Amino acid sequence: MVNSGGVGRIIVMKMMIRKSIGGKKWRKAMKKGIVNEIHIGTWRVIGGIEGEEADVGVKMIMRMGDIGAGRIGIMRTMDGRREERNVSKEEDRGLSKKQGDVKAREDIKVQKPEANSGTGMTMNLGRSGGVYIPPFKLARLMKEIDDKSSVDYQRMTWDALRKSINGLVNKVNATNIKNIIPELFAENLIRGRGLFCRSCMKSQMASPGFTDVFAALVAVVNTKFPEVGDLLLRRITLQYQRAYKRNDKPQLLAAVKFIAHLVNQQVVHELIALELLTSLLEKPTDDSVEVAVGFVTECGSMLQDLSPRGLHGIFERFRGILHEGEIDKRVQFLIEGLFALRKAKFQGYPAVRPELDLVEQEDQLTHEVSLLDEIDPEIALDVFKPDPQFLENEKKYEELKTQILGEESEDEADSEGESEDEDDEESDEEDEEQMKIKDETETNLVNLRRTIYLTIMSSVDFEEAGHKLLKIKLEPGQEMELCIMLLECCSQERTYLRYYGLLGQRFCMINKVHQENFEKCFVQQYSMIHRLETNKLRNVAKFFAHLLGTDALPWHVLAYIRLTEEDTTSSSRIFIKILFQELSEHLGIRLLNERLSEPTMQDSFDSIFPKDNPKNTRFAINFFTSIGLGGITENLREYLKNMPRLIMQQQKPVSESDDESGGTSTDSGASGSESKSGSSSSDTSESESETNSDDRHRKKRRRN
Repeated sequence: MVNSGGVGRIIVMKMMIRKSIGGKKWRKAMKKGIVNEIHIGTWRVIGGIEGEEADVGVKMIMRMGDIGAGRIGIMRTMDGRREERNVSKEEDRGLSKKQGDVKAREDIKVQKPEANSGTGMTMNLGRSGGVYIPPFKLARLMKEIDDKSSVDYQRMTWDALRKSINGLVNKVNATNIKNIIPELFAENLIRGRGLFCRSCMKSQMASPGFTDVFAALVAVVNTKFPEVGDLLLRRITLQYQRAYKRNDKPQLLAAVKFIAHLVNQQVVHELIALELLTSLLEKPTDDSVEVAVGFVTECGSMLQDLSPRGLHGIFERFRGILHEGEIDKRVQFLIEGLFALRKAKFQGYPAVRPELDLVEQEDQLTHEVSLLDEIDPEIALDVFKPDPQFLENEKKYEELKTQILGEESEDEADSEGESEDEDDEESDEEDEEQMKIKDETETNLVNLRRTIYLTIMSSVDFEEAGHKLLKIKLEPGQEMELCIMLLECCSQERTYLRYYGLLGQRFCMINKVHQENFEKCFVQQYSMIHRLETNKLRNVAKFFAHLLGTDALPWHVLAYIRLTEEDTTSSSRIFIKILFQELSEHLGIRLLNERLSEPTMQDSFDSIFPKDNPKNTRFAINFFTSIGLGGITENLREYLKNMPRLIMQQQKPVSESDDESGGTSTDSGASGSESKSGSSSSDTSESESETNSDDRHRKKRRRN
């Protein structure tokens, strides 16, 4: 502390410095902030801080550049005058203690160059560790020190321990926590338990989203070093109490969240959680109730298992606060949301994530601390103190580390080079074994179908469904599953929905792969059409009719349909009937007839309009006429009418060749031709009579 009159001396010192360096440089120093450093330096020199710290204050001012070493002499002169004045006072008062301090200070000044010349290192000063020393320089300085139990060596190892613990805690996450834990146990956590607790609390305060990760890290350390977990609990409890008294909401939220996840890891007893909630809800305010809701959200799942009665009492208190209605509407909505979360059994807020469940329940040690107890945070553990038994304690921790990590940790560096080849061979063998494994349960396929089904059924329109289905990552060959599921969903509906046809049309137009897959689905469905019920059959036929009518599916797929009496069943005839009736509704009878009459597509339509046998031709004509689509059979009727003439034209060259060869007589040929013409005429008359009778029947039906 500054002695009486110190402030006046500082003002005088500033005036002397201003006079010595000039007005311009003084203003320049004020702009750059150097005056503050001057103020600090003079404070240290005049205010009672002697020894090396005074020299550091002087050096700090010299580094600024605007004040030279000559002008710093003023400060040293003032320092000397102050010492002389103190000595004179001591002589007058006869205080031998002050004389002893001055003598000790002189001894320190004499010993200082020896320490620096012997080790060549700068002393660490201040709370943060002093001047920064690069790692390579620090390692070199540590090698130069022969006495491993010296204070300088202990200070350097302390700084290295602090930096290592901070680095490991700062980079831990859910992915690499299993790799960080062995590195953390390699550090002396008994000596640095205060550093570890402080680093965990600072990191959790800076990033509350990783609180569960820090809690998992503490849980693992607590199994081997319970004193670390106990110290952290005491400090967090003290942080909670201070933040609650000061109404510091950010610190309060951080402390409460950390305690909640320590309860989830069972490092902290659940009674502390209930006591904390009771204190928060005793005199409810908007902030305290909000903090309590967040606390129950984080650890409610674990409290439901460990203390259901206690949690029930807390929720009864929440219900009472709701009934009182004295808190803000927003906080009331938070409480209602908490009740809904409890009803859902805290779904979405598990006690411990699977990747952070690293400690067996029987290995965990649970600590208890009451909010009413006097808590000692042991802040002295955060500060360096020389250890007279430093080497012995380090040796003991090495033995502990060997027990925790095993003997392999000591020989890792030596065995890395030898084990590289073995690891490569083992990894190759493992890869080969993994290649042989096949999942015959088709779990992934079932999950994919479930995802496609839920996406289709939950979408409002076909465009939304198309966007969602395109976002699903499909492996090569799984595109067929999308088409099959779309067809299955369509067939399960009570009535046909145009939604499925539009969705299938969109997929066919986006990617040709889907078009080919729907073509395969058409063939499969038609081949197994007899297995479908009438309702499913109708939906499938209307689905494919929509794809054909919009040209999403090529018309050559109709070549798979052979319309004869022998090749069709009752189910297939119903399918063809619904298919063509839907096409006529989409396109109209005239446009449908034009599409079926295209010369380039006649090869694909020969199976629907057969011309190989008059019997099959008549069957096709009668079929389409009976379903009300006789207009598309005009070409087929004309072909059937001209069939005898075509037969005669085909047989004329044969008869002429026979006459030229002289194998048969003209009379017999004539009679044969007459008989054939008679038979052909009779066939045509029969066909005409059949068609006329069909027309009459149709007219009668229309009249009825």
